[in-house]
Amino acid sequence: MRFALFTGMTGTTWDAVLGLWRHVEATGWDAACVTDHFMPNTPDRVGDTLECWSTLAALAALVPRMRVGTIVVGNTYRHPAVLAKMAAQVDIISGGRLILGIGAAWQQNEHEAYGIPFFTVGERLQRLDEACQVLKALWTQPKATFKGRYYQLGDAPLAPKPVQQPHPELMIGGGGEKVTLRIVARHADHWNVWGGPETLTRKGRILDGYCATAGRDPKTITRSAVMPLAITDDAAESARLKTAVMRRMGMTEETATDALLAGSVAAVRDKLARLREAGVATLFVPSMFLPKDPRPLLDRFIGEVAPALR
Repeated sequence: MRFALFTGMTGTTWDAVLGLWRHVEATGWDAACVTDHFMPNTPDRVGDTLECWSTLAALAALVPRMRVGTIVVGNTYRHPAVLAKMAAQVDIISGGRLILGIGAAWQQNEHEAYGIPFFTVGERLQRLDEACQVLKALWTQPKATFKGRYYQLGDAPLAPKPVQQPHPELMIGGGGEKVTLRIVARHADHWNVWGGPETLTRKGRILDGYCATAGRDPKTITRSAVMPLAITDDAAESARLKTAVMRRMGMTEETATDALLAGSVAAVRDKLARLREAGVATLFVPSMFLPKDPRPLLDRFIGEVAPALR
């Protein structure tokens, strides 16, 4: 397995993010990704929020070993041709280490605040499907022409091309079983979703079925899970984390229990072993549920838990 940091861009500073990324790179983590938002998802919508792509470009230049990326870009925020250009440049800056994570977008109040059309769930997913096709066409063709319902290209160039061939790693985030996983089966190099062994096993089987329909080997899609972390022998601490995850993520108790990576070192190792059996190759630890100074916990995880799973 590989181990990655999921870094929220709200309520932090450039210096804090750079310092944390340099620390996790030096201590052996494999990757780190940033979120893509313009404001906090709070009633007052007040708080510092770092911009995704300008921050990632700087991190790509200053953090030279780990894979770097987004978890995940909201497709509605940018035309996919613009996104393709930005992503290609960050792939170049990083020397071919970009993970472009993309999703349909979900934060309605953010769209409303900035006058960005939110569309229906169905249309957002249809746009995501077309956007994946636009991205790949621009990255791989000398000039791309695409005639979709929502996006059009006319003999459009993109140069310079990304470093990664045939194109940067395209990660689709989301667990919708009727539509999203079909889009994953058609277009993704990497699938990411919140959840633990039970969630990933069940949804993974559904994805396998869609891959069969699409004529694709499901093993060609990397699978990753997002799981909040707490290494503790205090049951009350684990319970508090589960409550926080339920409230913030809107999860049921059953889903949150599955997603939670909390308990002793042995318990965390055991759950990760079951996650690996579900076909998951990468674990993302989300920063929004970590302590104010997350380094001691992250160091303990990478030193005491990760070696048994690598």
